[in-house]
Amino acid sequence: MAKKVIITEKPSVAMEFAKALKINVNRKNGYLESDEWIITWCYGHLVTMSYPEVYDEKLKYWRLDTLPFLPQEWKYEILPGIQQTQFDTIKNILQREDVDIIYNAGDSGREGEYIQRLVFMMAKPNPNAQMKRVWIDSQTEEEILRGIKEAKDLKEYDSLSDSAYLRAKEDYLIGINFSRILSLLYAKNLAKSMNEERAVISIGRVMTCVLGLVVNREREIRNFKKVNFYKIQGKFSKEAEFLGDFKSVEGSSVFESPKLYNENGFKRKEDALKFIEYLKLNNKATVENISKKKNKENPPLLFNLAEAQNECTKRFKMNPDQTLQTIQSLYEKKLVTYPRTDARVLSTAVAKVISKNLNGLLKLKINDEIDSYLKKMAQEKYSTKLEKTKYVDDSKITDHYAIIPTGEGKENLEKLTETERKVYILIVKRFLAIFFPPAQYDRISVTLSVGKEKFFANGKVCTNMGYLELYKDEKNIKLKSDDEKEDEETINENIDVLAKLKKNDTIDILDYAIKEGETTPPKRYSSGTMVLAMENAGKLIEDEELREQIKGSGIGTSATRAEIIKKLGKIDYISTNTKTQILTPTKRGEAVYDIVLKTMPDLLNPELTASWEKGLTMVAQKEISADEFMDKLENYIRSKVVRFKKSRNQYLYGY
Repeated sequence: MAKKVIITEKPSVAMEFAKALKINVNRKNGYLESDEWIITWCYGHLVTMSYPEVYDEKLKYWRLDTLPFLPQEWKYEILPGIQQTQFDTIKNILQREDVDIIYNAGDSGREGEYIQRLVFMMAKPNPNAQMKRVWIDSQTEEEILRGIKEAKDLKEYDSLSDSAYLRAKEDYLIGINFSRILSLLYAKNLAKSMNEERAVISIGRVMTCVLGLVVNREREIRNFKKVNFYKIQGKFSKEAEFLGDFKSVEGSSVFESPKLYNENGFKRKEDALKFIEYLKLNNKATVENISKKKNKENPPLLFNLAEAQNECTKRFKMNPDQTLQTIQSLYEKKLVTYPRTDARVLSTAVAKVISKNLNGLLKLKINDEIDSYLKKMAQEKYSTKLEKTKYVDDSKITDHYAIIPTGEGKENLEKLTETERKVYILIVKRFLAIFFPPAQYDRISVTLSVGKEKFFANGKVCTNMGYLELYKDEKNIKLKSDDEKEDEETINENIDVLAKLKKNDTIDILDYAIKEGETTPPKRYSSGTMVLAMENAGKLIEDEELREQIKGSGIGTSATRAEIIKKLGKIDYISTNTKTQILTPTKRGEAVYDIVLKTMPDLLNPELTASWEKGLTMVAQKEISADEFMDKLENYIRSKVVRFKKSRNQYLYGY
């Protein structure tokens, strides 16, 4: 009888496929087999790229005359130990004459494709067997069966495979060529500065760029010069007291005065005090203008991996790698969808059947709090029609939609660790929020005239918590509207007094006070905000709507960013505070940064690094050919190495 073979990325996934297929299998050494099916697995990577010395023994030694290293025929080898044993098992299965269909059921992403394609390349499967690709968004039984039923010909994923191979080759070539050449020219100087006998300079396409972001930020902070300023606040009364801030606008006696730090702060306290004396010449204020607005704040977009990593760093002080591993575990326990996604929206197809996820959550009975929100949704008849909302957009989905709860996995719910549970609840709440109404509040802005000078009083009140009800028990929750900056203005929370004011009303002036402020340096990156900065090509953009508008290909991918930060720590280029997750450069990291800045500053350029990632995306989307990308990469490396060799004496002398 002909056999169908499924290869997954790890044993636990293989077991889920066997359960979904409901087959009686015999457990054998490295695989499961039934009358119809053989299910086997990798252990992550089984195949790796060979070191340069495998190509030529001379390349074992780091020498300028062996660079650039640009192999024309690439060599690969099987990893030793358990990987070699498992590869041999897979190879024997794939070459069996009774195998007629082979399903690639690796992780549904570029890296997962690469792992499996390397195995196929080295194992040389039965040429008569059909090769198919299973692509799933969760590990629920329904999704696994759908993935098998709708599996496409493997060739349809060849461009993704090309992109994966090129990414590995790019990282390999940039790492080897530039690490070697910079080490040959500068390692002695680096070792001397570190009081070490010898040193190696490690360069990476993404890694070096991230190091640059950390060092640049640290130096901005060091070079920052604090500026004190003095704001004037007035206390006014009309039946009740309220506060207003002075602002220098056109017509003011100090408009564009050099005495001001900005339009509402004096550089010197003495000048602020003198100005108060001038203001006291008037004992009444007049209401010049009143503006009343109803603001609403929509629920945020759903989590992609970067957003989840940033949120978990902020809330739980988890590093990005911990977050990825936690969500991966939730995925394998069928509780959430695929984690390594860049999308923050759902597909139209998923949106049409989203009630299944909601009904599943209700049956899970996660906890009393979540149950109460689900019941409220039912009682208030909140709409589950998402197709025409900003939370559904097929154009913003490449491989996978956003991370959402599946509504399944009940058998694993009680087994969750404390960390898994709190991350799961975080994902569930973000998902439920998109069905809740916007938060609504009233905002009143009042302009007061004191002679020629203007004071501005603002107030707001929440009239409907909307989706924020899901977060009402959390500390430091803030209501904000798109057009206000609360750190720059005084907000009167009790707006009743402002609501009663009318234009041309005369207001009593009770007192003036000086509020001292100071400029603050930029914040250091946390491991979470660094992931966001990497996603947006070095720009740490807090506004999520703007972030979505400009998002293209960032630095690295959702699957690799956590590992990059982790690696920089391992090689002592950056340090991560385990309590706060704040990133700072080490002495070694700054020394390497200075070398790169002097010799290859473009490696520190986030936009250039992101453009390489964009090129890989273009290969995956068949917009450019793999050969075209490879030619550009080799020319880039060749030109850099040639320039180094020509300028060798200059560089040796210059550091």
